[in-house]
Amino acid sequence: MGIAPHKPHKGGLWPVLLEVKNIVKRYGNLTAVNRVNLSVKQGTCLGLLGANGAGKTTLIEIMEDIIDPSEGEILYKGKPRTGSFSQEAGIQFQETSLLLFIKVKETLDLFKSLYHKSMDVDELIKICHLTDIQNQFNETLSGGQRQRLLLALAMINKPEIIFLDEPSTGLDPQARHNLWDIIRSIKQQKKTIILTTHYMEEAQHLCDEIAIMDEGKIIAEGTPRELIKKYCGAATAVIPSNAFKKPIGSLSMKCREIKDSIEIQAEDMNVCLNELLSLGVDLGEMNVRTPDLEDVFLNLTGRKLRA
Repeated sequence: MGIAPHKPHKGGLWPVLLEVKNIVKRYGNLTAVNRVNLSVKQGTCLGLLGANGAGKTTLIEIMEDIIDPSEGEILYKGKPRTGSFSQEAGIQFQETSLLLFIKVKETLDLFKSLYHKSMDVDELIKICHLTDIQNQFNETLSGGQRQRLLLALAMINKPEIIFLDEPSTGLDPQARHNLWDIIRSIKQQKKTIILTTHYMEEAQHLCDEIAIMDEGKIIAEGTPRELIKKYCGAATAVIPSNAFKKPIGSLSMKCREIKDSIEIQAEDMNVCLNELLSLGVDLGEMNVRTPDLEDVFLNLTGRKLRA
């Protein structure tokens, strides 16, 4: 990218903690990651989104220093990573095998012994809502309990950067929201998080920045609000056709008739409502659809994000 290495601000904060520079990963004739550049700011949560085969898992494994790129480099705190990176990074993998016949607290104690610095296990148990199950054997854990334990293991070494690879896949809605609450509490500690997910709602709730991958490339970047505004724009008001006393051609806004409803593209919902009221439109059964990250993804790739 041709820029000077980043330096920490006062207080030791880095404007860019991790930088992905022109990364390529090839497997034979297949290019899984194709000239990707990303900057991850310290204290933010970056969401990496993409369908299966888009290259996001390969990219995050390169960022985690698990596999080597074919070309390009990763900078951490402005320099190439060294062996100390593994001591400063926490990783929650998509799939992790746990020792079945030891208990939750014993598992945390075991992993604590592997690092130079670590969190207090009792504090971590409290943060990740493991108090009631700390003496259960790993093999007895439910899906949500297991994911909370894996998140705790990713935090045991007081990491400066945390990688969460689809942390809530397969969880029921309640377990998923419980996990989100824990991740929000981690964000409040100003930890840097890189998150991959198939759930648009998850990305929109947790991520400060979003990067969307397709066919090995980053095709869009920005905050959720920026991406929605850029690639979706207006909200849509849906009103039954029989609510209109006058022809829809009298509307100044873009609209179309679909079956028994009128869809109106509303750049400003207040202006839209005022105009509809002035025309005597019955708004009793009006629904308003606001665009979200799912709409952004569909508009950019033409397909739904599938697990």
